[in-house]
Amino acid sequence: MNRLTYPVLFVCIVCFSSSTVPAQTASPLGTLRIPSGPYAYETKPDHEAFAAFNPRKAPAAGPLLLKQGDRLAICGDSITEQKMYSRMIETYLTVCVPQLEITVRQYGWSGEKTDGFLRRMDQDCLTFKPTIATLAYGMNDSRYRPFDVNNGRWYEDHYSAIVRRFKENDVRVVVGSPGCAGKIASWVKSKAGDLEDHNIHLCALRDIAMIVAEKHDVRFADIFWPMFQAQVFAPGQHNATDQSPYNVAGNDGIHPGWAGQTIMAYAFLKALGLDGQIAEIQWDLENGKVTTSRGHQLVSSSEGNATLQSTRYPFCAAGEVDHDNSIRSGMTLVPFNEDLNRFLLTVRGTTAAEYRVSWGDQSRVYSAADLQKGVNLANDFMINPFSEAFAKVDKAVAAKQAFETHQVKKVFHGSEGKSDFAAAVAKTEAERASLADAIQDAFDPVTHTIEVTAVDR
Repeated sequence: MNRLTYPVLFVCIVCFSSSTVPAQTASPLGTLRIPSGPYAYETKPDHEAFAAFNPRKAPAAGPLLLKQGDRLAICGDSITEQKMYSRMIETYLTVCVPQLEITVRQYGWSGEKTDGFLRRMDQDCLTFKPTIATLAYGMNDSRYRPFDVNNGRWYEDHYSAIVRRFKENDVRVVVGSPGCAGKIASWVKSKAGDLEDHNIHLCALRDIAMIVAEKHDVRFADIFWPMFQAQVFAPGQHNATDQSPYNVAGNDGIHPGWAGQTIMAYAFLKALGLDGQIAEIQWDLENGKVTTSRGHQLVSSSEGNATLQSTRYPFCAAGEVDHDNSIRSGMTLVPFNEDLNRFLLTVRGTTAAEYRVSWGDQSRVYSAADLQKGVNLANDFMINPFSEAFAKVDKAVAAKQAFETHQVKKVFHGSEGKSDFAAAVAKTEAERASLADAIQDAFDPVTHTIEVTAVDR
């Protein structure tokens, strides 16, 4: 059987046992003197919440994995079926990198484990010939109990089988880890172990998922470790109170709101190798020259004023910065704007100390030094000239993904699909095609104006 070797599993178990491994300041295995294997560990924050955790160091994001015209399948359990991180990914691919012409299907299924997707992947997913897939499994595979060797092996076997099946069909894969838990799920009847035990189990599965990816030479998306860190620190950073908590893992402790889902979207987009460079606008005030990167065209310019037409949008997110159900807040938990959403304006030839930059109805004052280094308009302008157009595309994406859940769960696995699967596919694909067309119909070029004026002090 193709599975993790016992020594690797043994190290994993020892590393994640809170009752065996004390908090360390040096070797992650402390005085146990067990060889740690040929790998490094993540750096742990200096906080008691991390004492029992010693996750393997995740691999760095590689080069762009996506290819022109890819068909992306987003697969997972109920967290995927929420259609939040999957919607962020599809909207991002549609408007931020439209030149890649990626199409997307969402395959979330509530309560699913790796064995469940393995049973249905040929019919539900491979029928539509994806070329690339993301996988987000592990929460239900943990069975909401403390870690044990047999369950770790079971998870590894089934996750590996999914990856092998995709690779047999020439599908590139990103293996995602589970996220973290914020509380013991209300539906858990056994109540075995406490919350730390559950998260230790999820962290162990995270390491196993990483080894699956490594063994099969596919990409890995680390969701657990950044989400767990955010769960510990975000409440303090965002002024949480007992009356107004900040629950990264969601109100039920399992299904994240928009902030936690932003962490998931970030993990997958980074694993797909996207570089985040959406626009580079360079403006020399001395000679009035404005240059733009691909996807942006200068329409006109005059002193302190430049109008452009853009076919690449920044990822737009408004909302409360201190609310756990806000994408804008989620962008503070990971370097989303820095790594994936750079709409850069660089201004040279300055003569004043400060300048006011106006973009749409909003404005902001920058120092000349900051403008010369470049400022990220996508980060600094929560409401901007792209916001309305972005919302239209995102709404169309949401409608299509909602239908995809209906198509798979109600039709393919309902009486129509069981009676005549080919006919069920033909009928529903016609409706889905109109919803996919609506996304492209909503995606229009945006004409916008940037004004740069000196500030008199």
